[in-house]
Amino acid sequence: MMPEPPVSLWPDPKSLGPVTDLYQLTMMAGYAAAGIDRSPATFELFVRKLPPGRSYMVFAGLEQAVGTLLDLAFTRKQVDEIRRWPAFEKIDPAWFDTLLDFKFSGDVWAVPEGTVVFAGEPLVRVQAPLAEAQLVETILLSSLGYPTLVASKAARIVEAAEGRAVVDFGARRGHGPQSGFLNARASYLAGFAGTSHVEAARRLGIPAVGTMAHAWVQSFSTEKEAFETFARLFPKAATLLVDTYDTDNGVRLAAAIEPPIQAIRIDSGDLVAASKSARQILDGLDRPTVKILVSNDLDEFKVADLLREGAPIDSFGVGTELITSRDAPAISMVYKLVELDGVGRIKRSAGKRTYPLAKQVYRFRDRNGGFARDRVTKVDEPSDGEPLLVPVLTAGALAGEMPRLDAIREHCRAQLGALPGYLRGVDAGPAYPIEYSEALEAEAVKLGLK
Repeated sequence: MMPEPPVSLWPDPKSLGPVTDLYQLTMMAGYAAAGIDRSPATFELFVRKLPPGRSYMVFAGLEQAVGTLLDLAFTRKQVDEIRRWPAFEKIDPAWFDTLLDFKFSGDVWAVPEGTVVFAGEPLVRVQAPLAEAQLVETILLSSLGYPTLVASKAARIVEAAEGRAVVDFGARRGHGPQSGFLNARASYLAGFAGTSHVEAARRLGIPAVGTMAHAWVQSFSTEKEAFETFARLFPKAATLLVDTYDTDNGVRLAAAIEPPIQAIRIDSGDLVAASKSARQILDGLDRPTVKILVSNDLDEFKVADLLREGAPIDSFGVGTELITSRDAPAISMVYKLVELDGVGRIKRSAGKRTYPLAKQVYRFRDRNGGFARDRVTKVDEPSDGEPLLVPVLTAGALAGEMPRLDAIREHCRAQLGALPGYLRGVDAGPAYPIEYSEALEAEAVKLGLK
């Protein structure tokens, strides 16, 4: 008898309906039983508070989230298995058949990807029949939360690098294989120069970046032979890893190669001392064009410290600290009902209060074009400023072309350039000012929020 094949957890992109929490399905079934599943509802997605040490976030992941909403569906096998679960024993069997025809039909408004955003303001607004709007909560939160976390971390690292290239080396350190794709995309749109992730680079058009393995050096009789062979085979990708044995000697061997290599990489030890010594050796051997790339659990704090101490580093490879956002690995992104049948809905729980009604966010700039403050209003309330939420899906179909990744990257660059000085740096200053309109405040009072 043949053994059972390993269970794959890669989902079929055309059958992602059950990639959700159980209570989304029980809520859908319950709404149908109560006769309110088709009631028009508005949910909003926002972040309650910024992760520790952060003064802003970079919104990311929207393209993948929207793609999932467009393809959201259930297969017959999935539905037949779910209907047998004890939680559904009192649900009308006919309800399960409605899942087979499920298609998201609602409207989605969202802040464009790459936009700098803050806590307490809506980032996505979903208007759809109640059951549909409920189902998409888990997909939206999981699709947007992690990329936003990574993009926000990446932007801080790029700023700390002060114009030097930063590349993504995180694929092997992520929490599962899919994180490498999301990490590569989110870090690139936030300003990283490339990724080591081959499939992400191929699919997304991100520059592919790689060096060499310590195992390569160890596989040859001498370090010299290893370097010469690699440089001959990969002349356009000749970045040599010089710290397998003795770093200074490795630099000398790398500098002796003709024609000159592109760069060396140092991945261990005191990176300030090692890079200064390497630069001195390279320049002394007439290799001023050979660049120095460093890695080894770098983050924005370490990058800033290296440059503050005068390390002559040309580029940084960042992996673990980026893909895990180790210093702030979670984000308090939530998705809440704010309106049902045209009536505002609120949550009054301590520390988790929400404002009612569908909303818009307006951004105001100072005379130099920098961000000055944001204002949250009712969706139909006139206001000065730049409206941030734009239509993405209308009646379950794309409202227009989604921007290409390079356009998102350029938008993000402009957004980060408009940050006020007090929000910059690894140790950010006070919170960015966000206000709610008088009409929203009045509605909150009316419903008992204040």
